[in-house]
Amino acid sequence: MIKTYDAFLGSTPKTVAPDPFAKLGWSAFFSQQIDADVMIQTPPIRITSVHRSGLEYQGKDLNGVLPPRQDATVGDWFLHNSASPRESTLLDRKSLIKRRSPGKDRFEQLIAANIDTAFIVTSCNADFNIARLERYVALAFDADVTPVILITKPDLSPDPEIFLEEARSISDLVAVKAVNSTSPEAADQLAEWCTTGQTVAFLGSSGVGKSTLTNALFGTQDIETGDVRIGDSKGRHTTTRRQLHFLPNGCAVLDTPGMREIQLTDAASGVGDLFADLALLQTQCKFRNCAHMSEPDCAIKAALARGDIDRARVDRWQKLVHEDAFNTASLTERKHKEKNLSKIIKSLDLKKKK
Repeated sequence: MIKTYDAFLGSTPKTVAPDPFAKLGWSAFFSQQIDADVMIQTPPIRITSVHRSGLEYQGKDLNGVLPPRQDATVGDWFLHNSASPRESTLLDRKSLIKRRSPGKDRFEQLIAANIDTAFIVTSCNADFNIARLERYVALAFDADVTPVILITKPDLSPDPEIFLEEARSISDLVAVKAVNSTSPEAADQLAEWCTTGQTVAFLGSSGVGKSTLTNALFGTQDIETGDVRIGDSKGRHTTTRRQLHFLPNGCAVLDTPGMREIQLTDAASGVGDLFADLALLQTQCKFRNCAHMSEPDCAIKAALARGDIDRARVDRWQKLVHEDAFNTASLTERKHKEKNLSKIIKSLDLKKKK
């Protein structure tokens, strides 16, 4: 009989090597899309930055640049085809944050893919804007991403609780935290969302402290930060592109440039989730297409008259609904025209070859 002294000395736990893909944000959602042989032949890589010249990526003992393509963004996973990088396979996404491009151009801009938590950052100064926060939350809801509102620079306000209460009024489903980006406690306040295999993104205007918070998570000052203008509290773009960084514990962190214009597109479900109470109330209107203006038996108007709902919030809801519907229709029309043009060009190319 072999004696064992484990009961007295304690058994030595086996050391499990960390999964190098999990440290990049890999999960069962992606592994279920491929089999082991394919994974060996074409190993997974993750896009860490997008440039006009190509897609910068990182993988297990792999890093480099894929040829540029319009259907990819930061956070995407590819199966790397070393023989023909352009033929690398884009895996299905578990989430995608997008917007209509700023300005007069009508196209869909992909912001980030495969995000788990969106830290929506604002500050206790003139940057705070309830309507803009609602837009970010609607984007997150639509992408099935967990939104968390972070209110920075609480020391700039004599009563930061005013900002916190207004932010909490957006949705009971959204956590709201006051965070001093430069304090030693900042990283601990975000720790519950920054765990192994998770991907978090900082979204918000310039100068609110997104890069400072990224530095706080890493415990360094490697990422450039900048001050805001005193007159209007606007910041300059110290972060010039979306960049994915990886914490030692295996959490991926996306730092983004400031976005002042957030035009929704194809985000009806996110807007519906954000204003779920108003969406439900309008089902009680007499007419299905009620504009809540002069129509009889309008449940929204009746609730406003009783003081049950806020006029400003109803106005913001209607604005987002109409904006999303217009942008979605416009972009669908553009895509249809581009598709028809592509068919015409291919047809002409075939005729030339004949």
